[in-house]
Amino acid sequence: MSELNRRDFLLSAAALSLPALSSAAVTTKLTLMDTRQVEAGVLDVGYHESGPEDGHPIILLHGFPYDIHSYAEVAPLLAAQGYRVIVPHLRGHGSTRFLDAATPRAGQQAALGQDVIDLMDALHIPEAVLAGYDWGGRAACVAAVLKPSRCVGLLSVNSYLIQDIGQAGLPAPARVEAGFWYQFYFLTERGRAGLSANRRDIAKLMWHANSPTWQFDDATFSRSAQAFDNPDYVEVVLHSYRHRLGHADGYPEYAELERKLAAQPAIAAPAITMDGLADGVIQATDGSATAARFSGPRRHIQVPGVGHNPPQEAPRVFADALAELARNGKWRT
Repeated sequence: MSELNRRDFLLSAAALSLPALSSAAVTTKLTLMDTRQVEAGVLDVGYHESGPEDGHPIILLHGFPYDIHSYAEVAPLLAAQGYRVIVPHLRGHGSTRFLDAATPRAGQQAALGQDVIDLMDALHIPEAVLAGYDWGGRAACVAAVLKPSRCVGLLSVNSYLIQDIGQAGLPAPARVEAGFWYQFYFLTERGRAGLSANRRDIAKLMWHANSPTWQFDDATFSRSAQAFDNPDYVEVVLHSYRHRLGHADGYPEYAELERKLAAQPAIAAPAITMDGLADGVIQATDGSATAARFSGPRRHIQVPGVGHNPPQEAPRVFADALAELARNGKWRT
């Protein structure tokens, strides 16, 4: 890290009253989630699978900057109940790779949602319960509206996450703008250089800011940080936020899907939405503001003492909510 970038990060951490970035040696031994690969759409997807093959499928989708280990405790809890649990690395993360070097490294919401559908096709999964937070929650919401017949239930952290890209420039409360500092940083070429050189430092800074009450150790962070070494990580992340804020065009192959998403279609699947009361990015609500975005039955949960990454911070609560959706779902297969 250059001296200039190091000073910028330390000043940012001080301004946000965040803990200092730790350089302590990693001593804790944690279980690594094994992965396998499958070609799905434009990707060779790395994914973890557990539970019986004939169990009702539950697909768990991680956020940015995180990885499949957000579900390291949730997955076995669900597998033990007889569910088939699928946890993929999102595009740009872990062992997921693009099949063709010429494919645009899109990070827009339509691409993330289409990836979920393509993965289900590749694994011959006709329907599933979908769950996620941050990017993963958005991908789950998008898949649920693009292919409603294939979503038996939805668990989405921070409620309805489909974006109206045309409204991205509207003013937001100061607290929200502060929590989204990285989005504006990534609009700049300085942000590209910073993410390229300091992807782990940026992620660790975000983990602390996103979940100020979560006392994770260096081993826990390092286990996930390996996923950020993906060669497409920087380009996918930059396009995600630049497209979201209207500073980059979407790619033509996703234009029709984005037009559909711009209408903010309602989610018909039975849903549980969840907010962590200690979320440092998105302020917890009672869920009423997005009630009209759910045309099916929906229940909202607030989880005390939990930040932006509920599956890793409160795995039992997350797993119980998913088991409820799966148990009560109207499965056709």
